[in-house]
Amino acid sequence: MPSYNRLFSAKYRHLSAPVLLLILSSTLFACGQTEAIEAANSPKADAGQNQKLTAVTAAISNPTLLNNVSATVYKDIDCSCCKDWIDYAQSNGMSAIAKHPKDLASLKDRYSVPNDMRSCHTTVTTDGYVFEGHVPAKYVAEFLAKPPIQALGLAVPGMPMGSPGMEYDNQFMPYQVMQINKDGSSEVYASIETSDQQL
Repeated sequence: MPSYNRLFSAKYRHLSAPVLLLILSSTLFACGQTEAIEAANSPKADAGQNQKLTAVTAAISNPTLLNNVSATVYKDIDCSCCKDWIDYAQSNGMSAIAKHPKDLASLKDRYSVPNDMRSCHTTVTTDGYVFEGHVPAKYVAEFLAKPPIQALGLAVPGMPMGSPGMEYDNQFMPYQVMQINKDGSSEVYASIETSDQQL
């Protein structure tokens, strides 16, 4: 379990106590995944992000968006936000099954998900692409339509509030969708400043 000093790192000190409590409680209650909290606290995950919370727009499903995509989602058996993301992906046409490995960290190692890109669940498509965490269906579809040669997939590090499967109390926190590459590097694929950009 990470120390409180790590959880309340310098990047969170400017937030008010109620906002901090909301972020921590929603994250912990959603999944109970300490590795996701550690990933959310990494400097890379925070680069260029604005921590302001804004109202969220309800997710809209497009049943044909991921119509030809089949995937396995690896998650902790008790992770409710992971299940919410699977439901969301299926409502957008993905054929997804859940598996609950005993050692999720080793599975992420096997699929070359960098430590600072990790979240609570790992989705692997039948053609081998990896989508880590709460990636919006829109970007999964865009990536799969023309995968960059050097890319393994996409990641949303941590569990940003308001991302698909992490909806809570009509709140949204800007975040980045990262491209993870075969050489272990990562780069910004999309910056999500408003909830509308997820649709």
